[in-house]
Amino acid sequence: MRRWKTVLIALAVAVPSGALPAAAARSAAAPIQNNETQPVYSRADAVTQTVFVEVADTDSDADGRLDRVAVDIMRPKETESGLKVPVIMEASPYYAGGNDVPNHVVDLDGSDPAGMDYRRNKFNELRDEMFGLDERQGAARADQPPFPGYYDNYFVPRGYAVALVENLGSGRATGCPTTGLPNETAGPKAAIDWLNGRARGFDADGNEVRATWSTGNVGMIGVSYNGTLPNAVAATGVKGLKTIVPIAGISSWYDYYRSGGGVVAPGGFQGEDADVLARYVLTRENGQEACGRLMDAIERDQDRVTGDYTAFWAARDYLRDVNRVRASVFLVHGLNDWNVKTSQAVRWWDALARRGVPRKIWLHQGAHFNPFSFADRNAEWLRQLHRWFDFNLYGLRNGIMDEPQADVESGPGQWGRYASWPLPGTRDVTLRLSAGKAGEDGGNGALGAEGRRGHAIESFTDQNVRTAEQLAADVTATDPNRLAYLSPALTKDVRISGTPAVSVRAAYAKGRSPYLTALLVDYGTDARAYGRVAYDATPVCYGQGVPGDTGCARLARHVTETAPYKIITRGWLDVRNRHSAARTEPLREGRFYDFDLNLQPNDYIVKAGHRIGVVLISTDHDFTLRLPAGTAVSVDPGASSVRLPLAGGRSAL
Repeated sequence: MRRWKTVLIALAVAVPSGALPAAAARSAAAPIQNNETQPVYSRADAVTQTVFVEVADTDSDADGRLDRVAVDIMRPKETESGLKVPVIMEASPYYAGGNDVPNHVVDLDGSDPAGMDYRRNKFNELRDEMFGLDERQGAARADQPPFPGYYDNYFVPRGYAVALVENLGSGRATGCPTTGLPNETAGPKAAIDWLNGRARGFDADGNEVRATWSTGNVGMIGVSYNGTLPNAVAATGVKGLKTIVPIAGISSWYDYYRSGGGVVAPGGFQGEDADVLARYVLTRENGQEACGRLMDAIERDQDRVTGDYTAFWAARDYLRDVNRVRASVFLVHGLNDWNVKTSQAVRWWDALARRGVPRKIWLHQGAHFNPFSFADRNAEWLRQLHRWFDFNLYGLRNGIMDEPQADVESGPGQWGRYASWPLPGTRDVTLRLSAGKAGEDGGNGALGAEGRRGHAIESFTDQNVRTAEQLAADVTATDPNRLAYLSPALTKDVRISGTPAVSVRAAYAKGRSPYLTALLVDYGTDARAYGRVAYDATPVCYGQGVPGDTGCARLARHVTETAPYKIITRGWLDVRNRHSAARTEPLREGRFYDFDLNLQPNDYIVKAGHRIGVVLISTDHDFTLRLPAGTAVSVDPGASSVRLPLAGGRSAL
């Protein structure tokens, strides 16, 4: 860890004029040098305490008592003698681990009545991606207070408190988890209210405790569910929440478990749904007894039959309340994250942009991953995050808002900084689909600025065994279970930056699958990132350590794979929801309809010499429900197209 020689200056940080955040810190005293908080406080001597905060107007377990969340706090010892500090908060339902909960059946043809072999402990699978891989293992980890990650080692010495909120229904909290309902949001919101003197908190003996050491300024941060709660709390407009850093966070739970009116799983967790996750994080004492009926209601109301957007999902959609966000937002997402898909970040980003919310974005080539853990970007992440919190929670004029708004990793280790995202100069370009011709290009169709004349109809038959990757892999010949449309070889690199969309005129007959899946594919052999990482053997030290918590971590690097193609992105539609995700409309067999699909957003470079492909299938084995095979799909390529957001617009081609 880099050390600074500091001159300790005890001063009150007033609110400067200009571009500082509204209601910045008014009375915090901390050592500042070069407009930056300095690591002068002792992590080893830090004060720790646990407070049980009462959640106003919330009794989700219906026991006649207000719900409470458990808040573990670490703060500089100087806060015991008058120092006031802001708070970096992470709220989570995962601190107490999770239950072993079976997923739903996704093979609906009767071939696997047991519901497949998806019986995973999700938390253990994602621990490293969420919190990073450090030196604390096994018993050594169990002996330490619950302060995972780097916030305490790095930020407590710099004059911050760290607060970890054990959310409703988990661990020592009361109440019930609900996978995104307002009662869950109310937990960390109550902790913010307590830090601002607006809620009641108690110690383990029932004595009321006040946060006299808090400036009231709070920044929330976290990965995955822990990154979703900052979005949810910010959408309440709670006073005191100055900024959020949602990493791989959800902005709409519907888009996590559904898409385009269809049941679509998070990548890697086929058969999971809102009820499975709620039961998974229900780790409080007597959880099943207290919350069993609520869990059953979630299972009933989530609707795995139609997949429609209903009141159940509207209550879990934070985009509806984006106009209440008053916190600034530093948004982070992996471009290869198929668990929390990129639309979760981009739709939130776009909604914040329309409101003029102060914001930054990082898009990286990882999957469901914390950018802190990238070896080649760790120092830059800490630099920007440190300045972001200093600016928003201490009110320091450090220039962070004058830096480029977007950091984007276009390839493994290939970072660029840009004024905004999508990249400046990006324009939508429409390419037409054309039917294939025997003896030309393996019989596959074409993709170009102009479609071929005529309306030749092409068909494929749905199957539910091969994956999308297998169906897209070989385009040297036609395949009865998909249609492929290929561009000519590119004469120069082409950069996709934003949200592609596909429009298809098609007819469905002789089957039960309602899905239309569109794949955007890069054809050309190359070494690419797919989201996998490998950890370095030697730890890197980033903060002050104590026995059992060294302030060091092993960092990760991308693992590339060389392959002749890669699915850039994909999208799904239940064709019965062609007009609205909220309305199922039966189709007339054999009749042609127009279907529009937004694919998952991305930032991706297709290299010169490669070809862009659009592949159409029905069932997506790893994401959609799998109905009996045999649905016949006819496509009119002459009336179909793909819209690509290209940096440089049409001239890029």
